[in-house]
Amino acid sequence: MDVLNVLSCCLVTNVTYHWVNDLNVFALASEEWFFIARQFNRNDGRLRQMKRIATLLCAVALLSGTSTLVQAEDAAKKCNAKADIVDTAVEAGQFKTLAAALTEAGLVEALKGDGPFTVFAPTDEAFAKLPDGTVENLLKPENRDQLVAILKYHVVAGKVTAAKVVKLHEAKTLNGESVKISAGDSVMINNAKVVKADIMTSNGVIHVIDTVLLP
Repeated sequence: MDVLNVLSCCLVTNVTYHWVNDLNVFALASEEWFFIARQFNRNDGRLRQMKRIATLLCAVALLSGTSTLVQAEDAAKKCNAKADIVDTAVEAGQFKTLAAALTEAGLVEALKGDGPFTVFAPTDEAFAKLPDGTVENLLKPENRDQLVAILKYHVVAGKVTAAKVVKLHEAKTLNGESVKISAGDSVMINNAKVVKADIMTSNGVIHVIDTVLLP
């Protein structure tokens, strides 16, 4: 028996989950189409098949009433697409201070745009290295312009991967000023060390740094 066997396509209106003759059957439904997957062999890639079914379910949800497999495949690709820079940073869990700063500065929507952008992203530990009270002070509404200037100093227009970064001596940021770049045993952006490079996102790339850049 095939691990994943599509049995039929029918008109339905809801996503349902059925038991049929002791077979565990998924009905993945949009307003027009659903795909029924036969119970898969527990000893043959169960987790992988669960992911395939989840992708199909996501695809069907995106269809919103359309009725072709080509459209389903396109929707599935969207489900598997990379997150943007902001969402990637939030999901990583080590950029909570950066995320809070971007929100306070009103830059979230900009960095969720098409881009592409290159972000030198300071970790929470990098922000913690600043003098006591610095972050709290920058997050005050009256200091928003200064916060925006600092954050833009961490962003470069375009998708600059590590392979390109090491060939540069400087890069102009969205702040208008340039950061200095040096490559040896490690790559330095001003006085910040790149500790992880090339985190790819849907609208650019993130390079993680261990120190906040100050213009």
